[in-house]
Amino acid sequence: MTLQKRAFVTLSSLLFSGLAFAAGGHGHSHEQAPQHGGIVLEEQDLNFELVAKPELLQLYLSDPHGGPISLHNQNAKLTLLASGVRQEVELQPAGDHFEAKGSFTLPSQTKVIVVLTGAKVATARFVLP
Repeated sequence: MTLQKRAFVTLSSLLFSGLAFAAGGHGHSHEQAPQHGGIVLEEQDLNFELVAKPELLQLYLSDPHGGPISLHNQNAKLTLLASGVRQEVELQPAGDHFEAKGSFTLPSQTKVIVVLTGAKVATARFVLP
């Protein structure tokens, strides 16, 4: 996929996820309890669990029944939106999840947009407590 097509797909995903969020269709808490101390959302037949710390971001994926999802041929990117600051983070596979280490600005009410591409394509939007 060319860089222009990838950028178009990513921007389209962000636009539509933003529209869905504004319309009230932004995922919902799943009855499954967080397995890793994060926030769990169900979107597009996937469970997303986001663990967000100032020095570490982790994303766990599972099927609606809690079963693991293969990360093979998957890419994950987060966009952090807080106090007018936008930070984009490419996540790397780390065993059974994706993660990024660094320095992240995560005040309360930070919006986190997850874009998953590859074998499965999905987006999710979190608001940090």
